Amino acid sequence: MLEVENLRAGYGRVEVLRGVSLGLGPGQIVALLGANGVGKTTFNGVLSGLLKPWEGCVTFEGRALPPGDTGAALDAGLVLVPEGRHIFPSLTVHENLWLGGYRRGRAHRARNLDQVLETFPRLAERLTQRAGTMSGGEQQMLAIGRGLMAEPRLLILDEPSLGLSPLLVEEMFALIGRLNAEGLAILLVEQNVRLSLEVAHRGFVMENGAITASGRAQDLLADPDLQRSYLGV
Repeated sequence: MLEVENLRAGYGRVEVLRGVSLGLGPGQIVALLGANGVGKTTFNGVLSGLLKPWEGCVTFEGRALPPGDTGAALDAGLVLVPEGRHIFPSLTVHENLWLGGYRRGRAHRARNLDQVLETFPRLAERLTQRAGTMSGGEQQMLAIGRGLMAEPRLLILDEPSLGLSPLLVEEMFALIGRLNAEGLAILLVEQNVRLSLEVAHRGFVMENGAITASGRAQDLLADPDLQRSYLGV
């Protein structure tokens, strides 16, 4: 479904991504794991067209995506839920969700809104509330719901558990599993290695802008080197 080959990118003269290659199949959750500053958000920026790569190719469902073209990425169905949520705080929950279907999914916004509110009943209770006054967990629900309004073929979640309490982190990963069970392919970009690999089918570990390990999620979770580096075992 998604093939990334030899991706190199950066800012100015600083290279961040150093020949990254990975793949994701239909209906899969793939976890891209790594500490802060290793290049995960830069990778997401290239996938979603926010950043033009220096080299390499992104192919989605058999078609090469034009580099640095956010409209083409969104039209193809790659929908990014960015790190830090980036909701519109002065707008209501309803307005934030409605804007999620501004370009892709516009013809079915009413239907999609009903589906999002069924997935997130808490948002249904707060439709007229200004988004900036909600809790962090509720804002993360809103950010994901806004992404779902665009009818994603592949949902890219950038650090969805960041800043959440342990209980809400568990709920967030349970939600990711439910969305995937409904057939949605998900690229999960996270620092929480254990929970990510427990829900994912495959995983890739990024260090210093390069993929240093990959494989089935269960195998990576049992890898002693990964346990020592990321799980403190």
